[in-house]
Amino acid sequence: MEKLKRFWNFFTTYEKVWFFSIVILSIIFAFLFPEEETQGVHGGVIMALYLVDIFSNVACELLISKQSKWNFLVSLIVELVEIAICIILSYRFATMAVTLFFWIPIDIISFINWHRHPDREQEELTIVRRLKGWQEIVIIIGIVIWTVVVGYLMTFIEGEGILADNPLLENIVCYIDACVSAVGIANGLFILFRYREQWIAWYIYTALETVINILAGQWILLILKLGFFTNTTYGYIKWSRYIKEHENDPTIEKSIL
Repeated sequence: MEKLKRFWNFFTTYEKVWFFSIVILSIIFAFLFPEEETQGVHGGVIMALYLVDIFSNVACELLISKQSKWNFLVSLIVELVEIAICIILSYRFATMAVTLFFWIPIDIISFINWHRHPDREQEELTIVRRLKGWQEIVIIIGIVIWTVVVGYLMTFIEGEGILADNPLLENIVCYIDACVSAVGIANGLFILFRYREQWIAWYIYTALETVINILAGQWILLILKLGFFTNTTYGYIKWSRYIKEHENDPTIEKSIL
């Protein structure tokens, strides 16, 4: 009981209100916009996966904003659920591949790395820092190249997924999905190395995901994106404040991993 009490008190009133607001809204949307059967899979199963995706994602987001290493264990649940959704709906193959071959390994490695860099005064916090200008330029160029090349290759994949009835829209989503996967990789690396810019990458990632969700008619997932936008702002402010308060701490800049 004492452990549950400490866990509850670990979160601020704002964080608890934010979390439960997203959860309640997503449940309401599940009833207002039920999913139809897709490729022989009952709509209720798809909706259940959406809800698990939302609940685990918002929990993960909250823990990241609090600089907690435990976010990566929750993130593994997110990855497995999102892979299942991509398989069932037969779409977003770039995102699925990146999730399988990048996100799952990076979550495990990041958990180990964050565990090695606790704050000296508050062990539940992990030391975070910011990128240098030249690093940002290199990353942007890499994202553009990835988007063009991978997006083009994906247009040759034929399928009978959720967007198969509209070839033009399906091709557009291929390029958006390629960009999402590229920004997602950048975001994952930023998180691994504890860079504040992961929040900026997450803004872009969320905006692109929102476009795909609207085009695919996945209305319930818009609740998750609303939660992402609000918590990303919150997380960026918290990390920036931490970095400013510790800008003279040599352990922040000297630690490479």
